[in-house]
Amino acid sequence: MVTSVTSFGRSGLSDWLLQRVSGVILLAYFLFILAAVAGGVDYASWRALFDQVWVKVFSLMALLSLAAHAWIGLWSVLTDYLTERLMGTTGNVLRISLQLLISLALFIYVVWGVQILWGY
Repeated sequence: MVTSVTSFGRSGLSDWLLQRVSGVILLAYFLFILAAVAGGVDYASWRALFDQVWVKVFSLMALLSLAAHAWIGLWSVLTDYLTERLMGTTGNVLRISLQLLISLALFIYVVWGVQILWGY
């Protein structure tokens, strides 16, 4: 079996499963936030909601799910469309450069999100 070094789960099945699980977590989080703001929200109620540890953990799960979901999706698109066969040798260089840029951005977003959620 051929695996790519830049693949997240190291196999198509695990990537597929991880993307589906992360999608379910993101849907649950979206519905939770939608329900939380349905009746109107002010700063005090929003702060009280996010002061609860389980909301922070759920938000962290959603943040990590978003990063994993985005990485797998973008990796799939980049490896499908930026290939050496389609673009010559520049396809591989461009694909790897974009993957590095995307992974750096996702890392920064996750660190920033953790700082926002758990920072004091």
